[in-house]
Amino acid sequence: MLARIGGSVLAASILLLAIGPSFPRIASEPAENAVEKAVIKPQSSYVCPMHPDVKSNSPGKCPKCGMTLELAPSTKNQTPAAGAKGESASALAFRMKIPDTQVSDQNGRKLRFYTDLVKNNTVVIEFIFTSCTTICPPLTAVLRQVQQQLGDRVGSGLALVSVTVDPAYDTPERLKEFADRFRAGPGWSFVTGSQSDIDDLLKSLGGYAADRTQHSPMILIGNDSAGYWTRTYGLAPPSKLVQLINDAAARPASHPSVAGPSGPVLTPAQAAAHYFPNPVLFTQDNKSVHFYDDLIQQKVVLIDFMFTTCTGICPSMTANLARVRHLLAGHVGRDVNIISITVDPAVDTPQELRKYAEFYGVDGPGWYFLTGAKKDVDQVLYKLGGYAEDKNDHSTFLIIGNAETGQWMKMFAMARPDQIAEAVMTLLNPPTTHPGRGDTIPR
Repeated sequence: MLARIGGSVLAASILLLAIGPSFPRIASEPAENAVEKAVIKPQSSYVCPMHPDVKSNSPGKCPKCGMTLELAPSTKNQTPAAGAKGESASALAFRMKIPDTQVSDQNGRKLRFYTDLVKNNTVVIEFIFTSCTTICPPLTAVLRQVQQQLGDRVGSGLALVSVTVDPAYDTPERLKEFADRFRAGPGWSFVTGSQSDIDDLLKSLGGYAADRTQHSPMILIGNDSAGYWTRTYGLAPPSKLVQLINDAAARPASHPSVAGPSGPVLTPAQAAAHYFPNPVLFTQDNKSVHFYDDLIQQKVVLIDFMFTTCTGICPSMTANLARVRHLLAGHVGRDVNIISITVDPAVDTPQELRKYAEFYGVDGPGWYFLTGAKKDVDQVLYKLGGYAEDKNDHSTFLIIGNAETGQWMKMFAMARPDQIAEAVMTLLNPPTTHPGRGDTIPR
């Protein structure tokens, strides 16, 4: 079955979300057809990733910069860039040890990655390669807008860094040409180096991928002096990224959420146990469970947010996860848990969740629909970045993570099932990393 899992995890990060009808309206349809029956195709519109004011109803090139126009959201909740109320751009906060790898920038200067780019700075790090034709230009275009909003602060205690995932091809000259396309100013470094050195650097930063086309669309934002780092989606609105950068820059030299420079560094599992709340919640079978101890500890998890009376995206998300569960049939209930947390605990009793789960064929172990006292559910939602004052504005992301290794990511809940399954398998079989270089606390 797993041989069927293919495609790029990267592509999953740029798919648009489909908006489906309510659960009750499709109750007469077979569960296996729920995705197809629930999807409504929105009218396509296109926008330049460099110049958001350039819009079109058809594909084409931007008249200002020549970049290919990208699909843009036309309805609420189609993409995280829409900035839905209650949605947090931040996915992770953690402490890192940055290696002092020798690199070369786009001007051919020899640099030490930590000493020259990170030390005593607030820094933003993205992962790109110059021959990329998919996510890299939009990622870098977003960072260009961040550079514009930050102004003269870039290069003065604040650094932007683009690390190639293809050092064999990306020479300083090619990086210079790529940087010039996005009018990179002082304080923005594009770096390359030897294959082995860059691979080690990428692994320590959580940006390594054996296939460069599957590199992470996430960016790192950190404050070295505070020992504070956060990871977020690279195509989040520039204003959201600037907000996270300002938050990181404002952190004091010793932030209470992480160990100080002379304090002990927690293992990923210890950090996760310290961070995650552990209230008693109830499953669709009315079984009481401790959120962390019973569901997350020593598991790879997929977490989504839903409510049973949803008239928007929830039916399509759940049907999509049912397909993911089918692809991961040998793992769900063993080393993988799927966790669906209601954002409407007052209505979603265990009995209501049970009816909802049965509609989607959830009859085996490993998929938990959770409810509980509102204060307990809200505590979990806040920690996962899934809380919303209006339940209709709840997050349309999946959170996928491995508490033991400290690897966490966000994906669209309506990404292709095989791409979501591929991401899960990556966390079940993580690439080799250097001990102590990625101690993470989900945020």
